Amino acid sequence: MEVKDALTIMFLFGTFIIALLTYINNNNKRK
Repeated sequence: MEVKDALTIMFLFGTFIIALLTYINNNNKRK
């Protein structure tokens, strides 16, 4: 695996985590 591939995977994974945390926070505010 090249460095660029690893960075791409980390970037996509990080974006997914941020979106997931934002989704959870929005659900908590509604309750």
